[in-house]
Amino acid sequence: MNRTVDVLVVGAGPAGLAAAARLAAAGAGHVEVLERERAAGGVPRHCARPGFGADARGRPLDGPGYARRAVRAALRAGATVRTGVSATGWAGPLTLDVTAPTGLEQIRARAVVLATGARERPRGARLVPGSRPAGVFTTGELQRLVLSGRTWQEPVGHRAVVVGGEAVARGAVRTLRAAGVQVVAVVGAHPARPRAFGPVPVLTDTVVTELRGRGRLTGVVVRGGDGRAHVLRCDTVVFTGDWIPDHELARAGGLPLAPGTRGPVTDSAFHTAEPGVFAVGNLLHGGEPAQTAAAEGRAVAAAVLDRLAGRPWPGGGVPVTTAGPLRRVTPGLLGTEPVTLLVRPERRLVRPLLTVSQDGSPLRRERLRGTLDPGRPLRLAPRWTDGVDPAGGPVVLGAEE
Repeated sequence: MNRTVDVLVVGAGPAGLAAAARLAAAGAGHVEVLERERAAGGVPRHCARPGFGADARGRPLDGPGYARRAVRAALRAGATVRTGVSATGWAGPLTLDVTAPTGLEQIRARAVVLATGARERPRGARLVPGSRPAGVFTTGELQRLVLSGRTWQEPVGHRAVVVGGEAVARGAVRTLRAAGVQVVAVVGAHPARPRAFGPVPVLTDTVVTELRGRGRLTGVVVRGGDGRAHVLRCDTVVFTGDWIPDHELARAGGLPLAPGTRGPVTDSAFHTAEPGVFAVGNLLHGGEPAQTAAAEGRAVAAAVLDRLAGRPWPGGGVPVTTAGPLRRVTPGLLGTEPVTLLVRPERRLVRPLLTVSQDGSPLRRERLRGTLDPGRPLRLAPRWTDGVDPAGGPVVLGAEE
């Protein structure tokens, strides 16, 4: 079946649903959202904890409540949300091959918004050796299991080790303790704010080097900064953070990827290198809160409406990269409009000296008063890129301690 829509949004998480709601309400025509999962809402559907804002009466929202509200907003605005439907590739410019319960389709759109999100890197991709026992999870897998109530089919365990130090690791600890699991330790090379884990021991400058157990996990081997190794007895290990963008569709479309994030390179208005294709949310920077992703979904609507109105597609831009202990920066291109940069470091930096340079010439140097934490993004105001030459080479953002 071949069909045509005005806007095709791939991914029904916070970014995709927010984009669809804003576009449909603005009269963008037929706005259709594709979601490969059986239910729309994205990662928040599995986060049964507060921290997702409040409802109309001021009551705190948990993740499932936030997801339901986002779906309702898109539907009420007039968008079509289809679940159990996967976009598998590109059949041509702005035309996607789609697999649905009803069969194969080709959908052509006047504009495509990629909002496919990100996932945590699993144990295999982290190259942790050992056997393949039960009891090995990512945070997302753990939350889905606990929220589904199917722990009688796949027991969560009794003693757990959590690997990572970002905010998502705290979520894993909360989920485990709510399920009645003792958390033996949090292990990470650079855990963020150890006090945030309460009474749970935090092993800093430590990595997991091996998993042990046959049938069920019996322990993990950890090595500290002094090189000595020992075994932590546990029957569950949860690997958290270390986000990978779900960029398979972007790669299949030949979109350039940013080296720091591995998400598509975009400018401040979320244009990619392919005319008519936009990218938003955690596809660009995995691990940001749902509210940040949703804000980008709402923001992309203006650029999509410009595309539908026939305005020319911007070309080029000045690339932005990071150096030193900075992990990533978005957006990856600077245009003529002022833009706020979203930055995350590789490790905790105390009062770092941030630098901006272009073609080897310094543009700005400023020491931060506080701490730069891997678990929290740093927003740099547009003044940080004052003086950038639109015809010059890449802008490099660095940090010194």
